[in-house]
Amino acid sequence: MDQLIFLGTGGARVVMSTQSLSTGGIILEMNDTLLSIDPGPGAIVHAARMGLALEELKGVLLSHRHLDHCGDVNVMIEAMTHGGFHKRGTVFAPAQALYEDPVVLRYLWNYVKEVSLLEERQSYTCGSLNFETSMAHRHGEAETYGFLFHGRNYTLGYLPDTRYFPELASFYKCDILIISTLLLYKGKADHLSVSEAAQLIKEIKPGAAVLTHFGMGIWKAGVDTAAEKIAHKTGVKVIAARDGMRLDLPSLSERA
Repeated sequence: MDQLIFLGTGGARVVMSTQSLSTGGIILEMNDTLLSIDPGPGAIVHAARMGLALEELKGVLLSHRHLDHCGDVNVMIEAMTHGGFHKRGTVFAPAQALYEDPVVLRYLWNYVKEVSLLEERQSYTCGSLNFETSMAHRHGEAETYGFLFHGRNYTLGYLPDTRYFPELASFYKCDILIISTLLLYKGKADHLSVSEAAQLIKEIKPGAAVLTHFGMGIWKAGVDTAAEKIAHKTGVKVIAARDGMRLDLPSLSERA
């Protein structure tokens, strides 16, 4: 079954440190491949509570090295490899997260079959799932990439942290778009606001969009309110993800 499981929908430092929302990232099941995406703090705890079989993971994928996206990467590798007793799976990460300021502990490299370096606008395979990296995002000093996953009859985009820039819309043409929407209002931080997410969704025109990675301001104002506002502006079905939410991807893609 192709699905998204949100182990967490929170982002940035205050939400992460207070755990007002979990920061566990996403589990993607697609093309018979189970993949952990951006496992921030809390990922392993929420996965265990939900009874997910992490030993079936085929890979762990990091968009960038910031703690709210990678805090549980090492324990997810342990879970994927059954504590290193079963050498399997692939870790995908940008060079900055592997070499410059490594967030994947070096001894764990021997637990997996492969550590794959992410670069912009390249193609990769994990299990039976093919995906592409975006151009480099504009996210401060952090080397950051988004992804376009190719399903059997639909495409799924994951747009993580970035400042808005026009070229984003050209890459993220997809049937279903997951978009990190951290800010209630546009600010100086290299993150998308509600109005900028609406602009991108209007330009991309996916069949459905899912908001996640919320900061404190948008969470307090109401994430469902933000989703409704964007849906009204764009005419696209927009869902605000919730911690623990499961979304059936074929059902969403049918709306495309």
